Amino acid sequence: LVGELTVLRKIVDAGVPLIFALEAWAGPQDAVQDFEIGTGSIEVKTTISAAGFPVKIGSLKQLDDSVRQPIFLAGVRLRQGETGQNLAEVVADIRDIAAGEAEATRLLNERLIASGYIETHADRYIRRFTLIETRFLEVKDSFPRLTLGNVPLGVIEAAYQIDLDKTEDPNILTADALKKLGAI
Repeated sequence: LVGELTVLRKIVDAGVPLIFALEAWAGPQDAVQDFEIGTGSIEVKTTISAAGFPVKIGSLKQLDDSVRQPIFLAGVRLRQGETGQNLAEVVADIRDIAAGEAEATRLLNERLIASGYIETHADRYIRRFTLIETRFLEVKDSFPRLTLGNVPLGVIEAAYQIDLDKTEDPNILTADALKKLGAI
């Protein structure tokens, strides 16, 4: 959830109005990708690994661009430690942005509940994270991925990992990704 909220904040900071960014945040509603924005989508993957940049892909559909195009993978690298923010503080920062916008506040709370965030347990979210890096990578034909269209006949489901440090795809600025998506 910290990774998705980090990307939500980056989307807003790049110029997408908060209400539109919250409407696009579809992951909590069991969508295939975390953000369905513009003509495409953004799949968020978060790691706390210090070695490489491993991300777990949960299905053959997550990086499949046969329905929505383009797809971007947003890799969020966090460091867990004594400093940084806990989940409740990250949520509080987003709530501060939504303050004064009733519909944005309602949507944010709805998405947080759907994500499993429980306000009454805020004091239990004690792990602290520092943002190290965020990468936006466009998922094109050359991107290392498995989809229903490129696995052997009979394979209907798979979960796998990609090390983003070993891909040759360039990191794209958040605003440039949003422009390609038609969101700004």
